[in-house]
Amino acid sequence: MHDPRLVFLGLDGLPWSLAQNLCAQGLLPNLATIAGSCGCRAISAELPELSPVNWTSLFTASSPGEHGVFGFTRLDPRTYELQFTDFTHVHGATIFERLADKGLFCKVLNMPNLAPVRPMRAMLVAGFPAQTLRGSVHPAAMEGILADHDYTIEADTVRGASDTAFLLGDLHRSLACRERALDLLWPDLAWDLFFFVLTETDRLGHFLFPALVEPYHPWRSEALRFMAAWDGLIGKFLSRYHDLPGPKRLMIMADHGFTTLTQEVDLNVWLREAGLLHLSRQPASEWDAGAIGPGTRAFALDPGRIYLHTRERFARGDLGPAEADRLGTELARALSGLTWQGRTVIRHVLLGRDLYHGAQSHLAPDLILVPQPGFDLKGKFGRTGMFGHFGRQGMHTADDVFFYDSMGTSARTPTEVGQTILDHFDTPASTFGT
Repeated sequence: MHDPRLVFLGLDGLPWSLAQNLCAQGLLPNLATIAGSCGCRAISAELPELSPVNWTSLFTASSPGEHGVFGFTRLDPRTYELQFTDFTHVHGATIFERLADKGLFCKVLNMPNLAPVRPMRAMLVAGFPAQTLRGSVHPAAMEGILADHDYTIEADTVRGASDTAFLLGDLHRSLACRERALDLLWPDLAWDLFFFVLTETDRLGHFLFPALVEPYHPWRSEALRFMAAWDGLIGKFLSRYHDLPGPKRLMIMADHGFTTLTQEVDLNVWLREAGLLHLSRQPASEWDAGAIGPGTRAFALDPGRIYLHTRERFARGDLGPAEADRLGTELARALSGLTWQGRTVIRHVLLGRDLYHGAQSHLAPDLILVPQPGFDLKGKFGRTGMFGHFGRQGMHTADDVFFYDSMGTSARTPTEVGQTILDHFDTPASTFGT
């Protein structure tokens, strides 16, 4: 007898508190059937509180120190090229491969950081940061089928950042793509685990989060109209789940929370002003880490990752171990006192060696800064002001992360949710990666 089917709905960037508030107002009637149940609660994101970190933690059932993804970007320690993270940087097997080894079949729709997809006994459609269907779909024959149904991976947030009406229209189009793909992949029921991820709420949050929480915001009615369409698709998904024969299990999870952005805070500006970051030339762009010059003692990458520039780790580094330890302590103390208009910016400073464990923990940042709500930490190259706004109105949070399990679980993070999925199919999480 097969294990009960498990159906997973991902709601990227949905805060538990916002969901509760909108449901209480009667604005999300379908989600309200879940949000009001005892199985719905808030969990915490893995740090840093970014999508590739947390979705990868879920689909590998392992922590960042094990899978090796610590952000949207990673720096080559020899060339200083800043690379964008994708599935080639993920260490270890996915839960889909683990279940395939047991003879179980998974269908996965719009999973972030899964491209370029790895051939396996599963049906996969990767999500952001993939840009095209080529290399993002397995089996490859699905590429043409999805293209024929006008499926696109991502809304155009580059144009949408400066054109709110376009952004909302493109999010509606993106949502319709997800619905058409769901109609293609679900009906044959030839699967044991079905993953369906909606990323549109994250995009809405980055550019219009205040419209979701401020009753008189000029874009509130249009933002809520989108949320009503989003809730309608959730209702359709839940109806499909309810029509499944039992036994079965439903899990719903966001990858991080969200809140209104007060200020972006560029840590590299602070490090330059403190004499700890030296640029050898004018950066060609804000991503140009190649400008890091000799004499640099520390630098930052988004969203709050600080790396000590040691000679052991970096080609241009000259810090020794003892000096790096002293500098790390000094930085933690100094950055904890950072303020903006009298408000404390940093909530916690954590040491990478304490936070991360596993075979890839050597890739971790030396310090992780967790901000107070409203302060979005950055590590750009070329900015001149420490504080500012650059087109975004919402930011991620590590807490207040939406979660639901129809069977109940003590999972506290996406990693533990992934482990719970393996446990559901009697695949011990403790053997992962061996």
